[in-house]
Amino acid sequence: MQSVAEAVAQITEGIAPLAVESVGLGDALGRVLATDIRSPITLPHWDNSAMDGYAVRGVDIAGASTDSPIMLPVLETIAAGAFPTRALGAREATRIMTGAPIPEGADTVVRVEDTDAGLTQVQVRNDRDREKNIRRRGEDLTEGTIALPTGMPLGAAQIGVLASVGQATVAVHRRPRVAILGSGDELVDLDHFDEVRAGRKIVSSNAYTLDALVRLNGGIPIALGHAADMREAMRALLERALAERPDLIVTSAGVSVGEFDHTRAALEEIGAEMALWRVRMRPGAPVGFGTIAGIPWIGLPGNPVSVMVTFELFVRPTIRRMLGHTRLHRRPVTVTLEEPVRIGAKLTHFLRAIVTTRPDGSLTARLTGPQGSGILTSMSLANALLVVPEDRPELPAGERLSALLLTEDASTSATFAL
Repeated sequence: MQSVAEAVAQITEGIAPLAVESVGLGDALGRVLATDIRSPITLPHWDNSAMDGYAVRGVDIAGASTDSPIMLPVLETIAAGAFPTRALGAREATRIMTGAPIPEGADTVVRVEDTDAGLTQVQVRNDRDREKNIRRRGEDLTEGTIALPTGMPLGAAQIGVLASVGQATVAVHRRPRVAILGSGDELVDLDHFDEVRAGRKIVSSNAYTLDALVRLNGGIPIALGHAADMREAMRALLERALAERPDLIVTSAGVSVGEFDHTRAALEEIGAEMALWRVRMRPGAPVGFGTIAGIPWIGLPGNPVSVMVTFELFVRPTIRRMLGHTRLHRRPVTVTLEEPVRIGAKLTHFLRAIVTTRPDGSLTARLTGPQGSGILTSMSLANALLVVPEDRPELPAGERLSALLLTEDASTSATFAL
């Protein structure tokens, strides 16, 4: 049985970024650049104002105050999008708006709040802005320099940069198509919820969860449903998955050692090469990995929480590698336990936790409650996975541990406190 680190390395080491495609800027959010983007222009093109105010020479407003204001004639007004028509001389001012080019001779923009906002002459009442509030030509980018490098994930700021350098289309790695399938005689989709209400079946929540997780992490889900607990049914569903020519196949359930767990046998029948079967962790020890006709397959357990935890640890990094990300995993953070924690089996545990930010910036963690692998609501409450090493079965309150934040912000987690 492998450790989590060993299993992650084995699964991701043979995965490469997918082929490159060109997409419009409006479709590039969340993708990863496949080429360097060089700026064809210098930004800003010219020195421009960082404030609404008055362009002046700093020496001309030295000593200005409310009690001793300095009066200057206003030569003209420069709106954003317009250009100055006159150079600035000694003891003169130009009314200027944010983003407008600085007139020749000026080295200062006095914010309008420090003036009387005059149109033909202006009274300057503070000299705190001397030689300030000017954005210099080229301070953002110069022509020919790399605006964004290969491998850069494209968020809102990066989209803005691409637009500013005229990049209407970008080369990115193709999004992986992920086939999702499960097994279980007890499962139904939402359109058969009457059977759930009657107590005869349960909803195949894993199918919906995995579909959402694939989408959230940049993949394209191919929902194939679930097979009955028969080897032949599972084999047929796997063959249907292969016919879709996905980039990755993810199964849930059927990878344990129960009498009705037929996934492994079905995989072997269709020629899968098995590389991994179990991982030293809880929840989610029954994890499988291999290839089917050259397509990577990751087999997840059937319990809902186990599915989410193992997706986070093994499937998410695989999808991110295919997308071209260089950072595959979440960065761990150090947290202080608010309560004692005890684990049973000698396995690395990933416990659902609520991490909260203290006023001093440090992080604390407490469990969401009972940690059964079938309690899916515990995942809906959690914003982190608390990592408890197998050699630390009992931990007192105040102990420091690592946690994987599942959200970007731990400061609001107290809103969802139990």
